[in-house]
Amino acid sequence: MGRLSAKFDYEEIRNARILENRARLASLGLHKTLSDLRSVTSPAKSVKSSVRKPSRIDYSGTPVRRSSRLMKVSTTDSPSGHDSLRRSNRLRGASRSLDLMPQGKEDVSEKNGGEEKRPANMPLVEVTASQAQLSPEIMIRRCDSKSRGSVYSPVFGICCHFCRQKKLCGEEGCKRCGNLDINKPCIGKTDCSICHSSNGVLCRACLKVRYGEELEEVRANKNWMCPHCIEEKGIKPNWICNSSLCLKKRSMVPTGIAIFRAREMGYESVAHLLMDELQQKMRRSHC
Repeated sequence: MGRLSAKFDYEEIRNARILENRARLASLGLHKTLSDLRSVTSPAKSVKSSVRKPSRIDYSGTPVRRSSRLMKVSTTDSPSGHDSLRRSNRLRGASRSLDLMPQGKEDVSEKNGGEEKRPANMPLVEVTASQAQLSPEIMIRRCDSKSRGSVYSPVFGICCHFCRQKKLCGEEGCKRCGNLDINKPCIGKTDCSICHSSNGVLCRACLKVRYGEELEEVRANKNWMCPHCIEEKGIKPNWICNSSLCLKKRSMVPTGIAIFRAREMGYESVAHLLMDELQQKMRRSHC
């Protein structure tokens, strides 16, 4: 009974205090202010925003874009003419004669009845009138370096398979790079007598550093073969192309600048070093 009486006393005291506080707020005029604050602070009902549906565009009347290569459109029809810098007609899907070829110069493939393959150091290119002229300062600077050349030319330059430098050669007697005659071979680049492909195009510096051969000896040898053809015919075991592209295809790490290490070890070139390393690896695997 004592606990129940204490509880009732607490409730009576609490209700009395509530009534007293309400009367005090009403006397001070704060009752209306509190109701306004409660209405402001109470969370408003969320109004659902209307979701705007994306408008569907009708593309039925728009012409479908197609690659000019897939449509086999000639570069003369294209207004940009960017395809004129590409050397190979095979990539364009059609064999075409040069419309802007200088007069008095015949195509080598036509001259030979289209049977003989054009050498890799004499690629067929399309040249405009503006591209067929280089400034005298550039032509003088061309012979500053005989190793890899010193003048870059996207039209007349021939890309080396190893260093991939598309430059005019620095040879003084080169009619292609000196006179810009596209029907003459570049004597500063090699050409394989078997495949006549870009794999056999090497500049003077890469030929010497990577394979230990002199360009004059290669020019004199009409039966010179590139490392790819030598490996295919099995003439030199483990004599491989040591360009970064070909080594990656073999899952081998590119050598980088390995000529200094090769010469310190007594090898003539990087190819000789790799050949010896591959032979030692084969001997160890057979043991």
